[in-house]
Amino acid sequence: MAKQLWKPGNMLYPLPVVMVSVADKEGRNNIITIAWAGTICSNPPMVSISVRPERYSYDIIKETGEFVINLTTKDLTYATDYCGVKSGRDVDKFREMGLTALSGKEVKAPLIAESPVNIECKVTQVIPLGSHDMFLAEVVAVHVDEKYMDEKGKFHLDKAEPIAYSHGDYLATGELLGTFGYSVKK
Repeated sequence: MAKQLWKPGNMLYPLPVVMVSVADKEGRNNIITIAWAGTICSNPPMVSISVRPERYSYDIIKETGEFVINLTTKDLTYATDYCGVKSGRDVDKFREMGLTALSGKEVKAPLIAESPVNIECKVTQVIPLGSHDMFLAEVVAVHVDEKYMDEKGKFHLDKAEPIAYSHGDYLATGELLGTFGYSVKK
């Protein structure tokens, strides 16, 4: 089996692609699409997002110390892409994409109503890394769309048809291949 050697780069794909919503101190909302987001700790619950300093939302996050991670779905693919290529300096992304801003419980940044999961976050640390700065944040509230809950209280994100990002492409997900621990069950 032949392999090509490439220069070092970020090839950890696929990635979750999320829409991060923010509000500046005057209450103006914006959305930035982020593919560099992840879980970093379960207790306390913490996440990270990496943002280029020249992005419009960067200064808003740095100034307010808060944001909301909104999970994306097949139905939100177009808006996800749009919010990643258009700048909030030039357009109101909520209006242009017909998205609904909802008030959060713990932060002033809005939730995106059309997203199946909204994760309210408060920044605890900013780490300059080079092209991007990493915002480490504590999760202070999570909202889930009740239409994906079953009668036993289990949340079924797969029913929302989440998407992933891989090297410039948006991909559908959803096929169940196994459950945690299935490889060792007898």
